[in-house]
Amino acid sequence: MIEFESVSKRYGKRGEKAVADFSLFIPKGKTTVLVGSSGSGKTTLLRMINRMVEPTEGRVIVRGKDVAETDPVQLRRSIGYVIQSAGLLPHRTVIQNIALVPTLNKEPKAEIERRAKQALADVDLEPSLANRYPGELSGGQQQRVGVARALASDPDILLMDEPFGAVDPIVRRSLQKQLIDLQSRLHKTVVMVTHDIDEAFCVGDHIVVLEKGGKIAQQGSPAHIFAHPANDFVASFLGSDQENRSLHTELIDGHTVVVDTFGRPLGTLGDGATCG
Repeated sequence: MIEFESVSKRYGKRGEKAVADFSLFIPKGKTTVLVGSSGSGKTTLLRMINRMVEPTEGRVIVRGKDVAETDPVQLRRSIGYVIQSAGLLPHRTVIQNIALVPTLNKEPKAEIERRAKQALADVDLEPSLANRYPGELSGGQQQRVGVARALASDPDILLMDEPFGAVDPIVRRSLQKQLIDLQSRLHKTVVMVTHDIDEAFCVGDHIVVLEKGGKIAQQGSPAHIFAHPANDFVASFLGSDQENRSLHTELIDGHTVVVDTFGRPLGTLGDGATCG
């Protein structure tokens, strides 16, 4: 579905490579999460998929075609894109924001209305919110509208750049669960970027842990990475956060659950993960 072939990106003629010789195959219909700290190149890689960033070397293949040979506007309209701040147009209503891409694609008015209403329902927002403006919504509601807008054109690919990073932890967990529910029904090819390993384990089917410069430290299912970290970098990335919180597993109701030092369940390991 999506493939990076020996991709590199250098900013400036003599600048350090943000990404160096990166190759990765992203499977269709799964949620692949690129996780890493600042400087790992994860957002640069994500934006190469819809040509918001052009590689200095190598190729990015989407749907069997080099994106360099695809019109960037049409490519972007065919791919859903969700960012951290939602990026809603403040002077347009919720339903107008959601209908943006189908409108730009000049789809029939009745179809635009149907898709926008369906997308609103998909993210569990009340129909009564349709005619409100973004400034009248909570942060969590705004982010749901951002997801609905990305889904309204029914893209097969959904890109998500730190999509839940601007909301509080309780809302973030709710949005994570909603993404898992949506994906279980829609089976999009989702590529998500996050710096949060807990979030990666929560929503991802396939995890790609990145070091500086886009170097792949390890990739695999959450269960495999958790049980078999490839090196000290991955082990340290899994083992602690700013609170020096160590992860471990417990068997709860027949499921292997990741919990932290404080006993908080973070996710259920299996073929992918579910939020705890």
